[in-house]
Amino acid sequence: MDNKVKVLDKEFEISITHDQIQSAIEDVAKKINTDLANKDVIFLGILNGAFMFASDLYKNLTFNSQISFLKLASYTGTSSSGNVKRLIGINEDIKDKTVVIIEDIVDTGFTIENIMKQLKGYEPVEIKIATFLFKPDAYKVDIPIDYIGMEIPNDFIIGYGLDYNGYGRNLKHIYKITE
Repeated sequence: MDNKVKVLDKEFEISITHDQIQSAIEDVAKKINTDLANKDVIFLGILNGAFMFASDLYKNLTFNSQISFLKLASYTGTSSSGNVKRLIGINEDIKDKTVVIIEDIVDTGFTIENIMKQLKGYEPVEIKIATFLFKPDAYKVDIPIDYIGMEIPNDFIIGYGLDYNGYGRNLKHIYKITE
């Protein structure tokens, strides 16, 4: 296992191992299986970052449900731009369904806030949020996060779907910046 990696011009070291990631996902899936098993659920993964978490989470769910993906952009470089744009919209009918937004990471919460506003117009029964990583020290909105894989400090991280200018998503561990 490589404890350190270089991506573009930055150095990173392991922060969360693949085994820790999988264990946290199993815990989240157990809660979702208990809470939502008897509901009509559609999971909406937020691309690009959440594709790995969405896949691993979905494999651990034990009830019938749907999954789809939305693509938004809010990051440039190593900090959130604060601008959220919906690039690819929703094609499924979510009226009267339980929607679970699947995020790779929630930091400021502005992306979640924007997605919630957009989805409410489609009249779902309820909207829940499942995030693999949560940065409570960076969170600036008043929206409860229903399912959290792990809480982490406000470090810049890559791997397991998270990127630095588009690179590093393929790493199976999560790495934090060291410089």
